[in-house]
Amino acid sequence: MSEIKVDKVSPRSGTYVSLNTVGMKNIIINGDMSLAQRSTSVTGITGSGYYTVDRFQIGSAGSSGGTFTMSQDTDVPTGQGFATSLKMDCTTADASLGSSDALRISQYIEGQNLQYLKKGTANAESTTLSFWVKSNKTGTYISELRDMDNARAISKSYTIDVADTWEKKTLTFAGDTSGAFDNDNSTSLRLANWLYAGTDYTSGTLQTSWGTLTATDRAVGQVNLADSTSNDFYITGVQFEAGTTASDFEFLPVDVNLARCRRYFETNFAIGTAPANGVSYTFTDFYSDLTAFTATQARITVPFKVTKRATPTITLFNLTGLGAGTTAGKWQLYDGGSWTESSGATAADEVRNGTVQLNITDSYTIGRSYLVGGGFTASAEL
Repeated sequence: MSEIKVDKVSPRSGTYVSLNTVGMKNIIINGDMSLAQRSTSVTGITGSGYYTVDRFQIGSAGSSGGTFTMSQDTDVPTGQGFATSLKMDCTTADASLGSSDALRISQYIEGQNLQYLKKGTANAESTTLSFWVKSNKTGTYISELRDMDNARAISKSYTIDVADTWEKKTLTFAGDTSGAFDNDNSTSLRLANWLYAGTDYTSGTLQTSWGTLTATDRAVGQVNLADSTSNDFYITGVQFEAGTTASDFEFLPVDVNLARCRRYFETNFAIGTAPANGVSYTFTDFYSDLTAFTATQARITVPFKVTKRATPTITLFNLTGLGAGTTAGKWQLYDGGSWTESSGATAADEVRNGTVQLNITDSYTIGRSYLVGGGFTASAEL
């Protein structure tokens, strides 16, 4: 007989039941590291940015620190249902960190997705963070919640006890009765797992209760993952949820997870193909219905697969294999006879929630339709 698990049953005339108790309980997006639209591996990382696994940002501070490769890896805890993990591999070491040096794996979260936590009220919800982690570098690591609206923070430490062994960690954070999250589409909360920290972040006392953000109290005790090129760090199964206990990881269908990621970043390059100039057109979608409205300009409307969080930043890429030019950023045109490289391609001012309009400049016959091809990314990351 099949088993049905129910978290809560209310009487017919009873109370409101939050969907967060029965579905979509994980506040973290792509916590199983299954999607990496930008790339599956990036080398030479020394600064902040989104590089590989969707929604997970590398945050870097200071003037020194190590160099890392970030990748989507297949090393995962056995028997837990995961297929991928996020890996950080130190490729250039720094055993003597500068005071302001820091490296974190972070996810930024919209305020409108956090309202049910009731932060800033007497009924503020506790939250629990759970994840699987593995590293050859044993010792103390720090996970931090930072309230970006009210400059408040709380940190918890965990220990990697056994080298090169997957371990599950669970951390519970008390609810914060001060400082409500803004109810909008901007960043209200940043969840960060620290990898190294200079004395600017470690010379105080670890802030294990919510309070005003104090730099020296943020990462006290954190090991230095950059002290050897032998060091690496794997993480997967990141789940952040309301309550004081960690539930089983919430696996989502791939289409649901992809749609959630595309709210923040979308590309017409195939999954697993890093967006770049010079990629073959066979690895992208194509768009047609380009119509010239002047002798030098034509416009195409490119529909997004998912409405973006905010007006995205558009980057355009030239593709190869069409027999035309290879100038970076220029799309290519087909007029029924041959492919040609456009004079230019830019995102028009009319970037709307569901589409972006691109201006493709060249020499045209007014009113004539052309086939057009090119690559793009649309980023609305926090």
